Amino acid sequence: MNKYPKRLIEVDLPIKRISAHSRREKNIRQGHPATLHVWWARRPLAACRAVACASLWPDPADKFCPSDFQTIAKAEMRRWALENLSLLSESALKRFIRISKKTTILEEPVELRKALLDFIADFANWDNASNEQFLGTSQLLTRTAHLSMGGQENTVPLIVDPFAGGGAIPLEALRVGANAFASDLNPIAVLLNRVVIEYLPTFGTALSNSIRECGKWVLDNAERELSDLYPKDQDGAQPIAYLWARQIRCEGPQCGIQIPLMRSLWLAKKGKSSIALRMIVNQKTNAVDFEIIRNANRGSISSGTIAKGSALCPRCGYTTPSKSIRKQMIAANGGSASAKLVAVRYNDQQTAKRDYRLPTKVDINAANLAVEQLEIMRNKHKGPLSLVPDELVNTKPHSVNRLPMYGMKTWGSVFTPRQSLAIATFSSYVSRLDECPTYQGPLELLKAVKVCLSLAVDRLIDFNSSLCVLNSVGGRGVVHTFGRQALPMVWDFMETNPFNEIGANWMAGINAFCNTIESTRLPNSDSISRTASATSHPLPDNSAQLVFTDPPYYDMISYADLSDFFYVWLRRTLYKEDLPDIEMDLSETPKNEEIIVEPTFVGNVGVKDNAFYLSQMKTAMNEARRITTPDGLCIVVFAHKSTSGWEAQLESLLASGWVVTGSWPIDTERAARVSAIGQARLGSSIHLVCRPRMSHNGHLQSEVGDWRDVLAELPVRIHNWMPRLESEGIVGADAIFACIGPALEIYSRFSSVERADGSVVNLTEYLEEVWAAVSKEALNRVFEGADAAGFEEDSRLTAIWLWTISTGTNGNKDDDSAIVKSAGYIIEYDAARKIAQGLGAHLEQLTSLVEIKSDNARLLPVSERTKYLFGKEGVESSNRKRKKKDAQIGLGFLEEMEKEEEQLSIDGSLSANLGKTVLDQLHQCMILFATGRSEAMKRLIVEEGVGRDQRFWRLAQALSALYPKNVDEKRWVDGILARKKSFGF
Repeated sequence: MNKYPKRLIEVDLPIKRISAHSRREKNIRQGHPATLHVWWARRPLAACRAVACASLWPDPADKFCPSDFQTIAKAEMRRWALENLSLLSESALKRFIRISKKTTILEEPVELRKALLDFIADFANWDNASNEQFLGTSQLLTRTAHLSMGGQENTVPLIVDPFAGGGAIPLEALRVGANAFASDLNPIAVLLNRVVIEYLPTFGTALSNSIRECGKWVLDNAERELSDLYPKDQDGAQPIAYLWARQIRCEGPQCGIQIPLMRSLWLAKKGKSSIALRMIVNQKTNAVDFEIIRNANRGSISSGTIAKGSALCPRCGYTTPSKSIRKQMIAANGGSASAKLVAVRYNDQQTAKRDYRLPTKVDINAANLAVEQLEIMRNKHKGPLSLVPDELVNTKPHSVNRLPMYGMKTWGSVFTPRQSLAIATFSSYVSRLDECPTYQGPLELLKAVKVCLSLAVDRLIDFNSSLCVLNSVGGRGVVHTFGRQALPMVWDFMETNPFNEIGANWMAGINAFCNTIESTRLPNSDSISRTASATSHPLPDNSAQLVFTDPPYYDMISYADLSDFFYVWLRRTLYKEDLPDIEMDLSETPKNEEIIVEPTFVGNVGVKDNAFYLSQMKTAMNEARRITTPDGLCIVVFAHKSTSGWEAQLESLLASGWVVTGSWPIDTERAARVSAIGQARLGSSIHLVCRPRMSHNGHLQSEVGDWRDVLAELPVRIHNWMPRLESEGIVGADAIFACIGPALEIYSRFSSVERADGSVVNLTEYLEEVWAAVSKEALNRVFEGADAAGFEEDSRLTAIWLWTISTGTNGNKDDDSAIVKSAGYIIEYDAARKIAQGLGAHLEQLTSLVEIKSDNARLLPVSERTKYLFGKEGVESSNRKRKKKDAQIGLGFLEEMEKEEEQLSIDGSLSANLGKTVLDQLHQCMILFATGRSEAMKRLIVEEGVGRDQRFWRLAQALSALYPKNVDEKRWVDGILARKKSFGF
């Protein structure tokens, strides 16, 4: 095999600092590319930027690292130490101050590596993304690395993303000094990438200036046509948004009133300034009217009219079931056009604060006028497409799209008549941008402006559909359509005034677009965004120095289904002649080739099951290897929620001839949230580092590995890797996945691994061994200083189960969440099975500890083990009364014994019910502590001798460290440990 220098990412990566920058970036909106257009599950730019640098730059401590790169890298790091200390973070400052005092430190290759990693960690900071000093150094190092490793003069490396999506990876490719080739099947993704990697570097501020100029022309024309539909109040106040409620007819006997479907009657929850609605049944009109309640308090406001799909009549009290509601919604085509105007949000002229009022006749007449004008415009409209989208909404999958179930069968039915008319008007003027009299620039720039304004129309659509909800918390107002990655049914919705002066309007979208362009610094490049399938890539062999991609996640959402929401309008704004290389004349975005598992899919490729995903992903990964140079890398990002998902991804990689040389978890989600307690969630995105498995002649290497040698090397590799992860705060499920890289490097270096009898060891079999090795190593670290094998299987399983769901936030002093009752600890069943098998535990025999339900396994909380541990009646009695001091304990059985006889009876039964295992005994003590039974607990620990077994205390210490910080169980076990000395141990 040829000898190429390892890249930095194959040796080290400052994941803790990169993760912090990635998490912070989620809260940044001003100037961020994510504001250009909705895209789902975007990669943090911080992670993409850092990984791109570390993947392109060689490790200076590698014996094959080119001397040219070492020379330039040392010079740049010295310059930073002497000139740019003020730009560095505290984490990097200490090292660079040492370098400034003694520049020869960098002659040591390992020190140079550490300096480069510090630079990368600081460059990942959003505040430095457009800093000329960081950009200049990164681009110089990228160019030097490329040329010193055989690149041609006057060229830069090419980074390819065959699943480009929202464009985070291609954007950062340009920022760090490479060219990008971004491809995707989805035309919206292709357009987003074209704006970022083609238009922005080419036109710069000229693009933003022209967008503002032409956007203002569109606004003026649209406002001239639509102003009567959004009338101002008599005092000049302008409505910001309108609250509507879909309606059904009450099916109660002799009622038939029109019920406005309201989830809540709150308009703004702002303490003493709270505003709510009160329903008033109008017997004359057989309808429900409303009044505004100011300074509302929780006790005076009733619930809404709909909950869990059923509607409660405010007049007769009859509950109309969800099935009947669905029938009425289907008959009303979703009810967007027949909704009731409930309230108007406006900006008070005197107080300059957002307020609410009831709708007036003027408001209602304006909405009715929109119905008339829309019909007139429909009759006048000419063209191959309808004025308002009549394309059908995909009836499947229901997991992300509930609209057809409620009568919204076409995309046009998702919008009210006024919304449809407004969007069609803005779209019409954008499509006729060549009529703008003030524009004097070149034709190519005008085409770019038209694409950008078309995406701005999409932003307006996102904030102006009948799926936009009201966020009453703090009086925030309109929440855009894609507040989450789905299209659910929304009963009451907010309609935005596109001409309002507060937000979520046309010009707000224009300004957000321009701010992003003006705050992003990208060099000129030869980067390209194209429509292409990852399974048939248009690039020639050996053309990419780095394939860096975030492929579809197995059974996650269908982006194609969601993006049709925008695409049906986009194809009415942009025509084929505008973008001849992008499919703008399809009735929907391409779905046949979308590589996901979706059993409900109906198309010409058959069922999209595991076999489909594996086959297509294998082809895509094979194409990625084909276009990668022999010394190049492939970075695959994944965060599959299921073991079947990541096993399929890994199998496709290895079957395509890739060798996994590393894996790095970069955290974008981790937080000490009560909602996350008890869930084994992958809080990080795992970045798998791969190289082509090539031989000296450039062909796929074919070498058979010995199973015994692989098994012997695996635990050693895991043992050496786990402390590194712990030092970065990587534990639990993240640590398991982060061990995949080192583990697979052993296995994937061979074309196949065989046993002594010649049988081949498949990937699934090997991954079982990986789980076992990781679990055993983690167990030894949990019971540090003790022989983990000495603990019974229920103790071993509980410890590793809790370790797997941990997120490294247990010791977070800033987490002041209240103590909560644990509902158990959930892990996907297949993962639980692998953990148990690796520890020699038998899951099916531990029914008193683990509950198997559907695809999940739940480690029971201690509170649910009471009857098992103490016998049929446990420690509870039906005639007990709870004392006030017990009110906060939070479990139903935590009540004082009413009679002394019951106390003695239970205490007397402790010996007979003494737990069979150390875990059972510890759980018994925890329950006694929770119920305030100190004497009984003491008797169990001291007189019954439970405390004389050192395993009892070691297990208690381990569980104390593993339980989530704010669950009752941690408090109980800590209470036992606090009494250890007083018990004489």
